[in-house]
Amino acid sequence: MFRDRYGRRTLNLRISVTQKCNIKCPYCHREGESSPSTKMSVEEIVRISRIALSLGISRVKLTGGEPLLRPDIIEIVKGIAGLRGFQDLSMTTNGILLTSHAKSLRKNGLARVNVSLPTLNQKTYRDLNGGELTNVLGGIKEAVTVGLHPVKLNMLVLKGVNENDISKMIDFARRSGTILQLIEFERVNVNPSYYTRHHYSLDVVEEDLEKQAVQVKTRGDMQNRKVYCLPEVTVEVIRPIENTEFCGRCTRIRLTSDGKLKPCLMRYDNLLDILTPMRSGAGDEELKKIFLEAIMRREPYYRRANGQLVVSSERL
Repeated sequence: MFRDRYGRRTLNLRISVTQKCNIKCPYCHREGESSPSTKMSVEEIVRISRIALSLGISRVKLTGGEPLLRPDIIEIVKGIAGLRGFQDLSMTTNGILLTSHAKSLRKNGLARVNVSLPTLNQKTYRDLNGGELTNVLGGIKEAVTVGLHPVKLNMLVLKGVNENDISKMIDFARRSGTILQLIEFERVNVNPSYYTRHHYSLDVVEEDLEKQAVQVKTRGDMQNRKVYCLPEVTVEVIRPIENTEFCGRCTRIRLTSDGKLKPCLMRYDNLLDILTPMRSGAGDEELKKIFLEAIMRREPYYRRANGQLVVSSERL
């Protein structure tokens, strides 16, 4: 198990398989990526995943853009799932194409899925991103039916848009057999004025959840995230990453859709290109060295030194 210079383990690899998307969410941070220069093939994605596995990284999440827009997404899932030693393979999706893909994804090795679902109101959903809510709800139902587990619903809470829909979303998660993740708006890679207008603190929401919960857990592997076990439904709360606790417990490294290792979501000045050396004939040992260098470049974006808050170099 390799650790960075701050003693943090690197356990999770988030792979952006495309930056294309079939909706337009004004709050999307695109995994901290912009203007990809090329696209990785199935074989390249699987090979980089195998390199990661050899370094003790055992959990992979496929992201985007919208991963299901790749016509070869099933081959990507099958290839990664076929590598011995991976503990978890999951995906984040907007769910619009999930109905037709869920069964094949599960059959070929995908374990679980996160679906972006900001509201249950069709008009609000369409106004927000131009998509059709009915397609997403159908995808969620199919994902549960075929055995993707757990199915988590990512609800980004936006002031003036959906903050009054939280109780309805909790009820929906209860009925659908899913887990609700309430996400506080993060300012990464979004328009500053949009963030200012729509940021909504989840402080009061958490107070209400604690009153309703029969049990409150803390996920130490996820920055001490609070998990509220309500009657017949679970609600997780994801707070902004702009704090020392989040950064101090980070176990993630990212792979951009054009083959660059990204040590931190918040920065764009310390990426390492692993795809170009691979296409130039680099062997596995050379690729491992590149991966290890990326791990060593990982550092808490927010950390404390000598009692003072220190912020790393450049941010998005």
